[in-house]
Amino acid sequence: QQALKAEALYRRDKDYSVIDGEVKIIDEFTGRILEGRRWSEGLHQAVEAKEGVAIQEENQTVATITYQNYFRRYDKLAGMTGTALTEATEFMKIYKLQVVEVPTNQPMARRDNNDQIYKTKDGKWGAVVREIEDRTSKGQPVLVGTISVEVSELLAGMLAKSDIKHVVLNAKPEHAEREGEIIAEAGRPGSVTIATNMAGRGVDIKLGGNAEHLTEVELAKQKLEPGSPQYDNAWDEAYPRFEEQVERDREVVVEAGGLYIVGTERHESRRIDNQLRGRSGRQGDPGESRFFLSAEDDLVRLFAGDRIYRILDKLGPTGEAGEEEAIEAKMLSKQIEGAQRKVEEQNFLIRKRVLEYDDVMNQQREIVYEYRDRILEGEDMSGTAREQLPEVVARLGEQYMEGDFPENWDLPGLYTQLEQMYPVGLDLEEMDPNNADRAGLIAELREDIAEAYGDREEELGEELMRALERFMLLQIIDERWREHLHDMDYLREGIHLRGFAQIEPLVAYKNEGFDMFTQLMNSIWEEFARYIFVVELEVESEQPQQAARSNWGGGANTSSTAAFSYAGGTAEEQPSALAAARQSGNGQAVREDYVGEYDEIEVPVHVETRTVDPKEQTGRNDPCWCGSGKKFKKCHGA
Repeated sequence: QQALKAEALYRRDKDYSVIDGEVKIIDEFTGRILEGRRWSEGLHQAVEAKEGVAIQEENQTVATITYQNYFRRYDKLAGMTGTALTEATEFMKIYKLQVVEVPTNQPMARRDNNDQIYKTKDGKWGAVVREIEDRTSKGQPVLVGTISVEVSELLAGMLAKSDIKHVVLNAKPEHAEREGEIIAEAGRPGSVTIATNMAGRGVDIKLGGNAEHLTEVELAKQKLEPGSPQYDNAWDEAYPRFEEQVERDREVVVEAGGLYIVGTERHESRRIDNQLRGRSGRQGDPGESRFFLSAEDDLVRLFAGDRIYRILDKLGPTGEAGEEEAIEAKMLSKQIEGAQRKVEEQNFLIRKRVLEYDDVMNQQREIVYEYRDRILEGEDMSGTAREQLPEVVARLGEQYMEGDFPENWDLPGLYTQLEQMYPVGLDLEEMDPNNADRAGLIAELREDIAEAYGDREEELGEELMRALERFMLLQIIDERWREHLHDMDYLREGIHLRGFAQIEPLVAYKNEGFDMFTQLMNSIWEEFARYIFVVELEVESEQPQQAARSNWGGGANTSSTAAFSYAGGTAEEQPSALAAARQSGNGQAVREDYVGEYDEIEVPVHVETRTVDPKEQTGRNDPCWCGSGKKFKKCHGA
């Protein structure tokens, strides 16, 4: 599926660009390269294979959030933009924000002409070239807006054939690195700038040019070093001269009608078109804009309906030279805007649906991140562990003792599972199933694991136990959360098919997502229980300043948890084994100036961890290894 998408739907220089042997994503709204961003689910690899460049590894998602939920985490939200009015409904529904229109500083002098619509793309491009030639001959600067890198290169080739001097601004590195220079010169008389959406929002084109830029170019030609006395003297001499030149050029441009905006295609969003128009007529300057469209443009073809086609078939004339002539009518422009409105509504519904699904993830995200924050802040997790470990054995008990009849229970299997987890104090193998009470047995198991946890704490010491709890929980949570994100993405991908069974997909996603999250939280504590009792710490006093690093995993009941580093403050700011050693004065040599980070268990000695294979462990009810014939718990395990 991803290979088909890469081949048929993703186009070079529109959706992505190949730069230095790498596939880089192009932002559809700004036209800029999205550095460091890659498509997931194998799509980026499929595009790389299509383009014949080196295929890189798949990224693993470690955290995910939608923009909407990210912004809603702020207590207060506000903003200013010149194009929010068309999205006022979305601001109200998603963020509960009202949009208020602020009057312009100076009266708007820009004239927005009706769209000119042609039957074919060739007719449209011919008209665009003729319009640019006509405007530049009068000394009027022209900014041409295109929807993709590909289209900007196509138009640049046409202008080159017509010997019209121009510059191109798009996501390609050779053009993007000259962005400041290109924008500074875009308002000079007779200049032609072909740009993608990069020249949209936030770009201020000054009529007549930019005196500072012209001065910098002149001094660069003289090879003067910025900051030197010669440079400063030359600047003071050249800048007034260029200011006068820019003022004269400005008068020429204003006389010619100001900056002329040429749109070569309507974007799916009216907001993007308004941003392009807004480059002209700033601060009361004169200006003009017009969009040139064809019936073959994607937006018109897909959304504007058959009405425009019928009109073009009846009225689409050709001139004396054989070129197509435009159809220009307010009715047609309204029809195109109606098509844009349809697309905007459709995209809004898509975003709203994505948000509804992410709200499910958001609730889960808040619970998991609250756990992580508590751990990173050095909170004592022993209370939570003492609550959750009995629940782990209770779930195991219910799993192996299903049904009302004891003869159907699998007590040996339960005992095997519990022995792999912790040193069991109950002798389940010698228990008579016919006299067993499930509720009573589970209650005994709860007490037994709580007692074993207390014994483990006595063995390691309270401070070391607290640090070990936090360290292990943090790694287990991160590993399991990454797996959960992948599973939820997989569920989301196919959940829409439930609609064929007359089941609301969102409801099914919520229900199944809740079940998966419950399993996630249960698996975290189950894995914690399997590690906390079997990890052995060996103290090596020769290396007193090396911190502990735990590597566990291996057997059939464990997972390979990768090592990660986390910063949560210094030893002075949170409870640690090092602080306890300082206070206890137990004879261990501890450096007072030692400062450690929380990414490692802070103990004054080197600690190694290892997992003993369950086959090598001696159970509490097994015969003792010494050969006495007694059970281990009655002999050397006492």
